[in-house]
Amino acid sequence: LESYQRYAREVTPHLERVGAAVRYGGVTPGNVIGDGETPWWDAILIVEYPTPQAFVDMVSTPEYAQVHEHRAAGLERGDLIATSVWSV
Repeated sequence: LESYQRYAREVTPHLERVGAAVRYGGVTPGNVIGDGETPWWDAILIVEYPTPQAFVDMVSTPEYAQVHEHRAAGLERGDLIATSVWSV
């Protein structure tokens, strides 16, 4: 937990540099709808980037690589899932 908390603090300037914003962070107390099994994840963080390229620009710097070490050390598993907004 300590490593990921450090990552959260140190990644903020990198997010700001590319115009990204944290939109949600939280933990799961359990399922509301589903088969009752606990999800494999225990927390979720949603970050909005202005473009896919903004994400690439952020993660491809040596400065971000140093910060990312704390993320890697703080997570047993940390999937990154890209999504796009639905047009309704």
